[in-house]
Amino acid sequence: MILGICPTVDFAFKKTFGDPANSLALISLLNAILELAQPITSVVIENPFNYQDLATDKLSILDLKAKDAQGAIFHIEMQVSATPGMGQRLAFYACELYAGQLLEGASYTQLRPVYSICLLNDTLWRNDPTSHHRFRLADTQTSRILEPSLEIHLLELPKYTVQESDLAGVTQVARWVFWLCHAQEYEAARLRTLLPQEGFQQATRAIETIALKTEDKHMYDTRKKAERDRQALLAGALETGLEKGREEGREEGREEGREEGMAKGLEKGMEKGLEKGLAKGFIGRIQLCQSLLQRP
Repeated sequence: MILGICPTVDFAFKKTFGDPANSLALISLLNAILELAQPITSVVIENPFNYQDLATDKLSILDLKAKDAQGAIFHIEMQVSATPGMGQRLAFYACELYAGQLLEGASYTQLRPVYSICLLNDTLWRNDPTSHHRFRLADTQTSRILEPSLEIHLLELPKYTVQESDLAGVTQVARWVFWLCHAQEYEAARLRTLLPQEGFQQATRAIETIALKTEDKHMYDTRKKAERDRQALLAGALETGLEKGREEGREEGREEGREEGMAKGLEKGMEKGLEKGLAKGFIGRIQLCQSLLQRP
């Protein structure tokens, strides 16, 4: 049976990676993205998935927060589309997590690293082929890192073009993007063969459970429909804004045309008037000369 469960839908994503029982899946995803010198071996999820969140619609902006044994903070979110102010929001939230660690009177040396990750199922920078962006506090001339304990990662999922036949030779993060974008197209058994590592096994079992469990499937379908409706509203608002902009542009063009026409008409009229005035003046001078010549 084809799974038919898209892991990028908020319910499926958080139920997969926000369940402490699937911590190996989350650890594998974090290690693949961050590529830290010391790989993450364990995490505690600070906001684990629970069904009550659905009743209050708290999953509209999906995020997960976790800590490792050394106190490093990991924030990961799935975004369906690029929204205005996305860069500012990512920077603000990462800085908020970083500054929020420090209690009154505590030393700055107690600050632990913060890694903020955004998985974007859209394209933010269309003219840039880079798919995985890593942001740090660095000198723009020397690339010297001011402080390595604050990082923001942005992955534009559509820029990954991994196919099934490529899986053996690509990076671990590319395999995870393949799973996120294509798991819904496969049977669970086939996915297990293609991606045999335990992290992928846990993740595949999680979406398989959603597909088979009536309550989970109903919640998944409800969230997916809500997501589609939200995207339709955004698209409609965008089209309305574009049409309004086009109409304002046309009206402005017409107004400029009228003003330009009036200005040209006035200029042309003045030119013609001047020409006629000069001609009449010239004729008048000729007539005066003729009159004087005819006098005895």
